[in-house]
Amino acid sequence: MPPFPLPLTDLLGHYGSYIIYLIIGFSFGYVLEIAGFGNSKKLAAQFYFKDMTVLKVMFSAIVVAMVLIFAASAMGLLDYNLIWVNPTYLWPGIIGGLIMGVGFIVGGFCPGTSLVAAATAKLDGIFFVFGVIFGIFLFGETVGSFDQFFNSSYMGRFTLPELFGLPTGVVVVGVVAMALFMFWGAEKLEGIYGDKDAPAAPKWRYAAAATLFAGAIIVLFIGQPTTEDRWAGVADEKIAALEAREVQIHPGELLDLLHNRSLIVNMIDVREESDYNLFHILDAKNVPLDEVPDMVPALHFEPANAVFVMMSNDEGAATEAWKTLVAESVPNVYILEGGINNWLTTFADEDMQAQRLATAPGNDTLIYAFDAALGARYTVAEPDPHQYELEFIPKVKLETKRAPTSGGCG
Repeated sequence: MPPFPLPLTDLLGHYGSYIIYLIIGFSFGYVLEIAGFGNSKKLAAQFYFKDMTVLKVMFSAIVVAMVLIFAASAMGLLDYNLIWVNPTYLWPGIIGGLIMGVGFIVGGFCPGTSLVAAATAKLDGIFFVFGVIFGIFLFGETVGSFDQFFNSSYMGRFTLPELFGLPTGVVVVGVVAMALFMFWGAEKLEGIYGDKDAPAAPKWRYAAAATLFAGAIIVLFIGQPTTEDRWAGVADEKIAALEAREVQIHPGELLDLLHNRSLIVNMIDVREESDYNLFHILDAKNVPLDEVPDMVPALHFEPANAVFVMMSNDEGAATEAWKTLVAESVPNVYILEGGINNWLTTFADEDMQAQRLATAPGNDTLIYAFDAALGARYTVAEPDPHQYELEFIPKVKLETKRAPTSGGCG
């Protein structure tokens, strides 16, 4: 699978990549301007059903991008996990949308189109931009009084396929069909309220609509890659790393990571709940192996300095979990070398070492006996790093986060 997103900085250099950003930004603004989005009268006419250009242009952009993204994903050209999808905060999003909608109607611009208008020296656009800046300042000064609501009803990366429980291809076809119906309805409304002559519209729009719908059908039939498909694309490289022991970190290195304040260490314990309840490392989170794929969207929202350490009794189940996260493009994923058994062997005191069973490691079973299920309340669950002088080869190399960490609306 190609290394998406493209490493522009590596290819073009620091300042060279800025040229690409400038071209993209200029092109975006140019498209908005030629579409008439720098004219507040044209934008406001949307809400009176006289001119539905806003709906047509924006929905065209949305559905074309959707079809191309999922077609590229289906063909293995693009990793959808690395594309920013705004997290859903349901009720704050609804209230914010209503506020923005009212501002759009009253002012005639949204934030992006106001910048286009300001760039072409339109006075109403310039005043609107000043209003946006003042609104940002006002929000920053008052958000502390309602931050609990502002961060409420968090649903993470929640998309339509998840909402409806349908395959991505079905949703793509449905959204395209809905958009085409809305385009037809928009023309009817323009004819009624805007005295526009539908037959005068360019005929090529029918061919464009047919092409778009055909693309959606192709996405439906090809389908989206599964975790197994994604793993197959990286298996040769990653199996080599496994066999070279490049991703299995010594318990001593994990202990050092846990006390490194510049890192966020996420320990994911994929053992059975019964073993986890007997003993686990302090702050390790128990996630059954079959539930690991469900964690992927949330893990992509972790900061760039996050490290994920998979662990099981030995390495068997942890390795399978590692493969899942690596296939889904989660960065900085490692395996606890020897698992919990090796952690106990490294840090347990003499009394606990006496509880070691005769069972040989290798079948991913716990080889220590515990008199009670105390979880992380054993001393060995939180060793003091100053009491140990361990020799190991550091394996963790913090990978620059490949997925974007923020997004926005034009």
